[in-house]
Amino acid sequence: MATEPAPISFARGAPSLDIIDVEGLRAAADRAFTNDPAGSFAYGTSVGYKPLRAWIADRHGVSEDQVLVTNGSMQADAFLFETLVSAGDTVVVERPSYDRTLLSLKGRDADLKAVPLDEDGVDVAAFAELLEGGANVSLAHLIPNFQNPAGYSLSGDKRRALVELARTHSFTIFEDDPYVELRFSGQPQPTMLSLSTSGEVVYASSFSKTVCPGIRVGYLVGDAALIATIAKLATGTYISPNMVAQSIVNEFVRGGSFETSIETVKTALAERAQRLCAGLREHVPDAQFVEPEGGYFLWVNLPEGVDGDALHAAAAARGVQIVKGSDFLLDDSKNAIRLAYSGVTPDEIDEGARRLGEAYRSL
Repeated sequence: MATEPAPISFARGAPSLDIIDVEGLRAAADRAFTNDPAGSFAYGTSVGYKPLRAWIADRHGVSEDQVLVTNGSMQADAFLFETLVSAGDTVVVERPSYDRTLLSLKGRDADLKAVPLDEDGVDVAAFAELLEGGANVSLAHLIPNFQNPAGYSLSGDKRRALVELARTHSFTIFEDDPYVELRFSGQPQPTMLSLSTSGEVVYASSFSKTVCPGIRVGYLVGDAALIATIAKLATGTYISPNMVAQSIVNEFVRGGSFETSIETVKTALAERAQRLCAGLREHVPDAQFVEPEGGYFLWVNLPEGVDGDALHAAAAARGVQIVKGSDFLLDDSKNAIRLAYSGVTPDEIDEGARRLGEAYRSL
């Protein structure tokens, strides 16, 4: 009887266990529980674990009342959308954009306008044209670094232009930045938050991508009045977020483990991205993609007429999980797929690319 091929997943945007600093986390937990058992094990308040809040504020050069620490950055997203987005509001998203964000905004009955994403970030000229055409945009959701799903990053010039657009046209930029620390090549750019002057940018990030996915600690940085409003919403939702997780993260980032952990993750991601690009060139020569400079994801465009949904099924039949590009789009285009290289070993990547080539040829 033929054995099923071992499953290989290019679907999950999360680091594999072998590159997570388990020992560093164990030591951080021990310090947290020894140094501050009262703060770790009690309810706390909705702003989050205050020492971690202070560390985040210092890192972004803002006051502590501009920071709210949440259960993962998706919780931060949900709070922000509940506060700023009402039914019928016009919200700009990138094309493609993170599928769960699109679902969340659709669930709020927002009027979504998808602006094309270029290799150097969202098409600012198309965005400006939309505004000049009379669109009353209230919020723009942008993922500036190693965008999910595309893996592209927003250039410095475009960041400055977008902040200027937001200032001129009185809309809020939601800078959704969970992958910012994961750059393994190229030059880092300033956050739009650091370029803003009058509260036109709200920023979110996460420790799930840098410390470990199961920690579920994210945060929002924004205008103090907005953060205070969201803190009230958070109180009504869960009284306080997970103080145990946040106190562990606090010890992890303050004790030197954070930088070491990020270096380990970045080194692994760089090798995995390179192996995946090489594997695709060999086994799926029709694939078009931009080599990522960081993050977890590779967006693969296939020739017009290729059905990425069908490729998803053909790959699954060969034990390879991928994500359909159509999940990240508001239109009916299907000739793209998203591959995550973060949770697979280099050998699995080689074999996965080979099987993906088989699946592609079977179409």
